[in-house]
Amino acid sequence: MAWRLLQQVRVVDPLNRADYRADVLFRGDELVAIAPADIPPESERVPAEQLILAPPLVDLYSHSGQPGYEARESLTSLLAAAAAGGVQHLTLLPTTQPVIDDPAVWNSIQHDLPAESWTQVRVWAALSQGGAGKALSNLAELAAAGVVGFCDDSGLVNWPLLQRALTYLQPIQKCVALWPFDATLAAHGVARESLDALRLGLAEQLICCETIPLLAILELGRTVTTPIHLMRLSTARSVEILTQAKPETVTASVCWLHLLFDTGDLATYDPNLRLEPPLGTPTDRQSLIEGVKTGVIEAIAIDHTPLLYEEKMISFAEALPGAIGLELALPALWQGLVAPGHLTAVDLWHAISTAPARILGLAPPQLQPPSRNVILFDPTAAWTVNAQSLRSRCHNTPYWQRTLRGQLSALSPSMSSGRTH
Repeated sequence: MAWRLLQQVRVVDPLNRADYRADVLFRGDELVAIAPADIPPESERVPAEQLILAPPLVDLYSHSGQPGYEARESLTSLLAAAAAGGVQHLTLLPTTQPVIDDPAVWNSIQHDLPAESWTQVRVWAALSQGGAGKALSNLAELAAAGVVGFCDDSGLVNWPLLQRALTYLQPIQKCVALWPFDATLAAHGVARESLDALRLGLAEQLICCETIPLLAILELGRTVTTPIHLMRLSTARSVEILTQAKPETVTASVCWLHLLFDTGDLATYDPNLRLEPPLGTPTDRQSLIEGVKTGVIEAIAIDHTPLLYEEKMISFAEALPGAIGLELALPALWQGLVAPGHLTAVDLWHAISTAPARILGLAPPQLQPPSRNVILFDPTAAWTVNAQSLRSRCHNTPYWQRTLRGQLSALSPSMSSGRTH
């Protein structure tokens, strides 16, 4: 294998809160040394000031099409998209068909995973049977099967069941991921309550759809030691509540698009911006960014949600909510948050790598040669988001046919993964 010395690479090390420049030595696609003392004489010297060496991304939650919705996404295309986006640890929600509420379903998914994939897959199991919120899944059996935790990925409707689950899981110490969302209060709202929604004639979803269940979860969290993760926070009021009253056992995340878009972007009625929870106001967006910066919100999730053309490209109110993101999150977050100075590079990598790993109970990725568990990211590389550039089977993204800056270098270890659809 060829030796390459990449000269003056920017090294971003979130675990040690470090950001510096150094020469880095690769043999093939394996990182051998950072600032090497000994360099093989046959090494090719490559000027690489534009490249960033960093740990891979860890995604807290995303959707798979397989099993059950293979037209949207296969495991092969999902892992190809993840590798292209630098996501080495991908955690799937139990929203497959059948629902992941039994170890046999998780075993079947593992059996179907492509061999030799750079990206590792884990799953959240359904907290309740079928994710229906009526009877608990076999939590002990699922925990023994190696799931990272439990999540129904739906609005909360059965508080006694949740309380029993949190109590039961205390000795097991598996995380419970909860989406603070009250569907009855939401009614048919498709946009966050705001002057923008009113002006555009879009049915509003009240802020209290999120904050009322959030407060209830926080109160429940004080009564147990089970780790709780709050998914998809989207309002300034939620950030304020967490700042004032967040138990030590509770962590939180925001989805990446809520940091980059807000209700001011809905004027085009682009159904690719139909998300759940809906995009917040500009004030919400700024508060969420500040929450990530201060650590009140520990992590940024991708929540990759592939949807077919006919499910998405209809009227805004009728479109299914969700967007793809595995290949897009890193460049878009860099371009939208780091480049303008809203977050530092270390802040971003902490939120998309170190913190998610800790929430999932994993050792945080680190720059520890020799290793293929690193990425090389070029924030200057421009590319157009289209069918030729995306590995995902679905194209539901507000970045469709737009130019993004930022892409993994061809030298990055993950790029040895295939482009199979």
